[in-house]
Amino acid sequence: MGYYVRVESGVKLYVEDINPEGSKTVVFLHGWPLNHKQFEYQFNVLLAMGYRCIGIDWRGFGKSDKPMSGYNYNRLADDIRTVIGVLQLDNITLVGHSTGGAIAIRYMSRHHGYEVSKLVLVDAAAPIGFTTETANTFLKEALNDRPKMMQDVTDGFFFQYITKSFSDWFFQLGLQAAGWSTAAIIKMLRDEKLDRDLPKVFAPTLIVHGVHDKVIPFAQAQELNQKIVNSQLVPFHYSGHGPFWEERDKFNQLLRQFIG
Repeated sequence: MGYYVRVESGVKLYVEDINPEGSKTVVFLHGWPLNHKQFEYQFNVLLAMGYRCIGIDWRGFGKSDKPMSGYNYNRLADDIRTVIGVLQLDNITLVGHSTGGAIAIRYMSRHHGYEVSKLVLVDAAAPIGFTTETANTFLKEALNDRPKMMQDVTDGFFFQYITKSFSDWFFQLGLQAAGWSTAAIIKMLRDEKLDRDLPKVFAPTLIVHGVHDKVIPFAQAQELNQKIVNSQLVPFHYSGHGPFWEERDKFNQLLRQFIG
């Protein structure tokens, strides 16, 4: 079931709420520049097990509205807080991949983990996101040849082999975003840091990270593990930036065990 949730005047987020009567609720925050559909292979498994799965497209991405402003961690975290409040969610597991993981960390810090009982960070873009060099390369491409940028993202995303069909599907997910929001998030990942947020995350936290990640180095996952109390780090030795797909059976089993 799809909803549009108003998060501020003139801005609505698209929310996919599947199996609302499920036993436990899992909320997914996608990575840049994708949308909630990246978690298709988690939805398939968790729904069959009776969980409620909610995928949120951030502003500017997927089916959500695409305003010209609001592309910073505070606003994006506030958007998530509004959705959780409107849908009256409680006792949720919050799963964030890459930039979605960074947004989840800001949410936990800024909103004191409101209604989140467990947190899952998947190759999270934290405490820093892109280096200045990487960001500026992506930014130039985003503003001049966004399809090339998205192809470069796709090519560097996975450690394991992907078929052309899967690559084409993944590529199209990224192009569903607006050009301006794609560029704005690149700047956010370059300029905003999350060091001060980490000591404010208190929920039990599972950190999953691909050892071969070329986007966010594995060392950053180790830093998260050191600075987030009550956290555990599970390396994925056959994954790049996408363990949710590259080692999906292992990932889904681990996620299911952690949710309980």
